[in-house]
Amino acid sequence: MGDEYLSLARVLKTQGRHGEVAVEVHSDVPDRFVEGMRLFALDESGGRRQLTVEELWPHKGHLVLKFAGIDSISDAEILVRCELQVPQAERAELEPGWTYISDLTGCVVFDGDREIGKIEGVQFGAGEAPLLIVRGQAKTPYEIPFAEAYLAEVDPAKKQVRMRLPEGMLEVNAPLSEEEKREMKKD
Repeated sequence: MGDEYLSLARVLKTQGRHGEVAVEVHSDVPDRFVEGMRLFALDESGGRRQLTVEELWPHKGHLVLKFAGIDSISDAEILVRCELQVPQAERAELEPGWTYISDLTGCVVFDGDREIGKIEGVQFGAGEAPLLIVRGQAKTPYEIPFAEAYLAEVDPAKKQVRMRLPEGMLEVNAPLSEEEKREMKKD
């Protein structure tokens, strides 16, 4: 994705006949998207293209964007699955205590004093809170909800996220032990 850009949304599908697209917004900053705004569409191959927001409106839980020069369904189809980004220098100022999700990648997660692992990425759309994909000692990464109820402290400068996880949360998606595998074969 590149550290010099920040993803604000992902294009889900075309929406309408005149080049509009429906996007999943990854920003909690109110009114982050405005007419005339410059965005960069990053495609899956790593190509980046500059776009200008011509119109926008909410629709069925998503945001619909119409870009200048994107005037047909076929023009819009090229944007499906693109990340919509802004340069890092243009990201919005946050309220004290708020954190950019993109700043979490590379942070080490602790449950109290116990180190769980390093955040490899963040998954959206799995529930109310985004899931932190945390790689620890196990082969399978942990999926930990980035929910306020579990947060003790987030310090992107120290690359640390301290949490208070409920007992058993890490075991929910932990790999099976050899004994558990043998038990499953018996059934």
